[in-house]
Amino acid sequence: MSGKNVATSSSIRKSELHSSLSDPVLDTMNFLNEITLRYPGAISFAPGRPYDGFFETEQVLAHLRRYLDHLTDHGASPAQVRTAVYQYGPTAGQIREIIADSLRRDEGIDVPPESIVVTVGAQEAMMLVVRALIRDPDDVLLVSSPCYVGITGVARLLDVTLGAVAETTDGFSLANLEAAIRAERAAGRRPRAFYLVPDHANPSGSTLPGPVRAQLLELAAREHLLILEDTPYRLVSPGEPVPTLKALDRHRSVVHLGSYSKTLFPGARVGFAVADQPVTGDDGRVGLLADELSKIKSMVTVNTSSLSQAVVAGALLAVDGRLSELNAKAAVHYGDAMRRVLDRLAERLPESRRAELGVRWHEPSGGFFLGLTVGFEADDAALTRAAEEFGVIWTPMRYFHPDDGGRRALRLSVSYLSPEEIDEGITRLVAFIESETSHRDLEP
Repeated sequence: MSGKNVATSSSIRKSELHSSLSDPVLDTMNFLNEITLRYPGAISFAPGRPYDGFFETEQVLAHLRRYLDHLTDHGASPAQVRTAVYQYGPTAGQIREIIADSLRRDEGIDVPPESIVVTVGAQEAMMLVVRALIRDPDDVLLVSSPCYVGITGVARLLDVTLGAVAETTDGFSLANLEAAIRAERAAGRRPRAFYLVPDHANPSGSTLPGPVRAQLLELAAREHLLILEDTPYRLVSPGEPVPTLKALDRHRSVVHLGSYSKTLFPGARVGFAVADQPVTGDDGRVGLLADELSKIKSMVTVNTSSLSQAVVAGALLAVDGRLSELNAKAAVHYGDAMRRVLDRLAERLPESRRAELGVRWHEPSGGFFLGLTVGFEADDAALTRAAEEFGVIWTPMRYFHPDDGGRRALRLSVSYLSPEEIDEGITRLVAFIESETSHRDLEP
């Protein structure tokens, strides 16, 4: 039996559940999925998913076979090969050496395999790192604002205090981070770590220039602040990437979070954390932060799917660890998609018309997302009108602001649509923006 107002002897009041379950952040993805299903004819700029056209079913089998052959070539017996794909496997991961080799070749990140923990996507990596680092109620996790909702959700689930570091129109602001650190300490709290996506950020699309990265690392070392660097979009973007913060890290100030969801395929659900920070126990023994993350993981997911790790390892072995080469075609595709969205926006909304409507946007050099400022409240009700009346879906930027900002902005994802869908989608979006702005102007 079901019903909104039906109560039984076994019913649970929502107020008795963890408070995070009443947080709008945790409803974000469900709402977007629901509205997409409700309006199947709408063109959706909401999902940050890779383009389906790059996936071939048989590749999965080839990747798996390659990894099994790799094990055999390195002396594994048939029983050991069988165990490697059928059993639980090491909590920290069974392909850490292959990931470490790939990071050296592709990103210039030179760390020992034991500093890596293989996770169920980058989302679990965030959960493990935040749980390990935040000890007391006065510990604070600083986040760039706007920021990826996954880190916000982790903080809510773990009852972790968030401190928002507002981006400027140019993206990350070192001055704003310094001010946030001072403000938290003045209030008696300890800024423990700062999370950001330095390359083609979700949702704003901004990228940290090289000189700013060096300044951020200097600040982190000086203030004893750990940087949580999330990097899903670097190798699927055109052009030569700026070095990662971890590659530039000389003081072990950076915990590097990685994922193969965009560079290989999301269904694998394989990510990793590079946590080479030394941890000294009460007995004087020194280990790595990765060891502590592995302890937490053993009580959360036990281990990452051995089968998924095998497929990822096979894909890495196929290109000698160089994901940049494997994703060369994808990077061109996503770069073309971003350029097409920006060109269509400029055509449909010339500069004079933008000024009239109060519209402006970022021009990212890569990644999947860009932010668009509009002249009206871009809330769930506006999104529903866009889907229902104009056949276009986007994401309210307010979802990504832990500081309650972004009320007149929206996020567009460029990754999942064909060129024809982009053209038609931008036409519909501009018609919606013009209609919504005119209705606002007519209000008393």
